[in-house]
Amino acid sequence: MKHFLLSIQQPDGGAAPPEILEPVMRKVDAFNSELKSAGAWVFAGGLDQPAGAVVARSRAGQVTITQGPYFQGNEHLGGLSIILARDLASALEWGKKLADATMLPVEVREFQGGPSDHLAT
Repeated sequence: MKHFLLSIQQPDGGAAPPEILEPVMRKVDAFNSELKSAGAWVFAGGLDQPAGAVVARSRAGQVTITQGPYFQGNEHLGGLSIILARDLASALEWGKKLADATMLPVEVREFQGGPSDHLAT
């Protein structure tokens, strides 16, 4: 088994209105319940808007702090799930379900190493 990151790419502009967001969140809750039932759940959560981000950057031994997201663009990381899956094909199936629930693009990436390398003991 391997850990995979499912990252949700969200358009800038704030939260969707309740009539759109509430049904999406019900689908996301159902997705998370399915992950848990399958033993694939590790961690998941949504992120605040990118305007609240802070970037620490080290250059020549000096660390500077800047306000705002690292990348400026039309989309940002809106949330993530860390899952446990046999292989990329299995992780992609979960990614497709999350994309269907959120109606947003979901990037699927494998972690380096094995699960024991990532979890506190």
